[in-house]
Formats: sequence, C-alpha cells, structure tokens
Amino acid sequence: MPGSSGSNRPAAAAAAADNATVTSNAQGPAAQKNSVDTSMSANITSNTVSDARQQLLLQDVEAEEAHEVPLLAPTTTYEQQATSSSQLNSSNNSHYHDSREYGHHHGPHHDNIEAAGHDYASDSDEFSLTEGYETQSTGSTSATSSIYAHTYEHGRRYQSYKNSRYPIPNDDAELSREDMKHAMLLELLDGQISFAPLGKSPQNILDIGTGTGIWAIDAGDRWPMARVRGMDISPVQPVWVPPNVDFLVDDCEQEWLMRGELDYAHFRFMAIVLKDLPVVLGHAMEALKPGGWIEFQELNCEVFCDDNTMPDDDPVKVLYDFSQEAFAKFNMNITMPKILRRFLADAGFVNIQCVVKKVPIGVWAKDKTLRLVGMYQKMAILEIMEALAGRPFDALGLDPVQREMILMDARKGLDNPRVHRYFNYYFWFAQKPL
Repeated sequence: MPGSSGSNRPAAAAAAADNATVTSNAQGPAAQKNSVDTSMSANITSNTVSDARQQLLLQDVEAEEAHEVPLLAPTTTYEQQATSSSQLNSSNNSHYHDSREYGHHHGPHHDNIEAAGHDYASDSDEFSLTEGYETQSTGSTSATSSIYAHTYEHGRRYQSYKNSRYPIPNDDAELSREDMKHAMLLELLDGQISFAPLGKSPQNILDIGTGTGIWAIDAGDRWPMARVRGMDISPVQPVWVPPNVDFLVDDCEQEWLMRGELDYAHFRFMAIVLKDLPVVLGHAMEALKPGGWIEFQELNCEVFCDDNTMPDDDPVKVLYDFSQEAFAKFNMNITMPKILRRFLADAGFVNIQCVVKKVPIGVWAKDKTLRLVGMYQKMAILEIMEALAGRPFDALGLDPVQREMILMDARKGLDNPRVHRYFNYYFWFAQKPL
C-alpha cells in the first residue's frame, strides 16, 4: 500500500465510540469486480468475477445444517452528529458497544450471518481469480514524473522519496495486491467507491496515498466533470489516465498547495501509516471547501472470531500480533482505524459517520459475496507475508528461521476453513463545517 507517509498517534480506544448512534445495515449484493492493469487506466471491467459468479450459481448453495455456524452481521453504521448528544437506536437488534468492551478475539456483536458447511467452505476452486485483470478508461492522456529512485532489500523494491523508511514495498507484486484489494472492496461495497454524499457532480477530488491510482482513475471515469488528482510518495501510477485525472508525487504531511478548493478528500489504507495524522487532517481541513467531505477507508489489522473456533495461539493472529509490534517500530499503529472519530472531531470536522463491515478471512462464509470477498482477503494476506518478513521483521530482530516459521504456520492456518476469522473494515466520513 504505497502512500504518503504515515501515523502513530496512540489514543484511547474508548474515544472511537463517544456520542455515537448505532444502526445495523444488511449487507448489499455483490459489486462487479474491478480489473487491474497498472500500465493502463481503469474503467472497471470484470470478466473474471462474472466467471466466478457463474460457477457459484451452479453450486449447491445449501450446506449441511449440522455444520452451519452463526457469525457477525457484515455491516454496522455509527453516526456522529456534532450537535447531538449520545443516543441509542436499537432497531434491527442493533447494540451499542464501546470499543473497550471488545474481547481479545471478538468485535462488537450484532445480527448473525451463517457460515458455510466445512466441506463447502474449504472449496476455494469455485473462484477463478488467476486470469488477471483488464482495465479500460473512457479517455486517456499522458502523465509523467521524473522521480523514480528506489532501493532494494530482501529482493523487494522500496520507494526512496525523502529517504523514507516505509515498511512495505512498492514493487509490481505489491501494486498488484493493492489493485486486487480495490476489486475486493468493489465486491464488498456493491460497486461503491465512496460513502460520503458527494452528489452527482463534485468538482475537485484529491486521493491521498493513491498508490497505483486505480481509485482515482475509477473516480475520474465516474465523475467526468470533476478534476481528480492522486497524491503519493511513490511514482508508480500509470502513464495513460483519463483526461480529468493527474498525479502528484508529494508527501501529504507537508503543506498542501490547495486552499478551500476540494469537494472531497479520499484516503484508503492510510490511517495506519500516517506518522502525524493531526497534521494531515489539518491540511485536509484547509484544502476542503466549506461543506466538503473527507473519507477514510481502512482495514483494522486485528484478527477476530466470534464462535470460539480460533484458539489463543492461532497462527494468523500471531502473525498480526507480530506485525502490530513491528509497525510500532516505525511509529505506525495498525489498529488506528477504530479510533479515528476522535482525530476527526479534534480537527474540527462535523457530521462524523462510520460504516463498519466485517470481512471473513478465507471462504468459510455461506453468503456468496462474502465467500468471494473472503477469498480476496486470504490472497491479500498470503501475498503480503514476504513483505512483512522484510523490513517489519527486521525491526523486531527476528532471525530467518523465526520468520519462516511464523509465515509457514500462518499459511497453514489460512488453509483451515474451520477457523472463522475476520477483519473489521472501517469507513469514516465527515464534513468541514459550512
């Protein structure tokens, strides 16, 4: 996830739930899978997911009743109005949970969904994800940059803008993984790329930590009258992009040139790597128009389980426990997404809202969309493991044997569909006061 450099601002987890109104939303249908080709810009197409869906429809969707396990509802919405006091909305069997209540393995509990039978959950061959991705755009023009310096460690390429020690590579393997996660989120969000109510014709959009530029390119195609700019410290964006899209190689923690111009500032997978989040939020506040929106789409890197199928020494959880310790060495907090409300409020944003979606790790869910999303999530973990064994585990001083044992155990754990692990994804959006 190459992005503008990053953040660790320890804060009480309880702050994430202050003055919140909670409602539950049902998980929507699957979105069309996004395609990826970093050499071409993207108007998202998806022959691959269509094939996967056709295969799914041909499968028997009924699992053995004896093996079905209830699990979390996929979506919870938290809404924060700046002028309102704490309220509780218990419709649809929703419950408010302060983040301090979350157990070591458990997130907040809401309506249940079903897990597939064990035999069905272990069948990952139903997904055809090996054909790659294709992308097109409605229009394109050349984008250039002269900043292409990189360093190489552990056989991986890292960006070297301002001698940054960003812990994740920016090579082709990592860029492909990031684009795959974009496809995963399109499935999870039923084709949405934002939650903020932007209307039909936003004029100026900034994508901070744009990476491959795939979100910015998608936004440019969806809002052809808007100017969409992507900002990143790595010059890894495609050469050909829609005419209303361009890219800037810069550090978002440094002063922004924009003042009161933006309708929308978009961050994805950035909260955990911003080393000075309050400074970045201050820049965003200055750059937004009155009434403009900011949005964070974030993975909270804690592994949860609700049905006691995950033991305390679960190898996937152990991997992420090591990762949390390792990223702290870079002044980064991989659980920052769950406490962003406090930072947004402190920066002066109002109308703060959050949608939390539960994403299974692997194909154990009964719901077809969540099975596909879970397969993507499993692949994303498998493909980042070698990167975690590089700079992050270097920071912990682990020797090569220790690293390989951690990865080997985690890979084996991911292949066990009887353990019902999941991540929480947080989608925060808030408004600059009018």
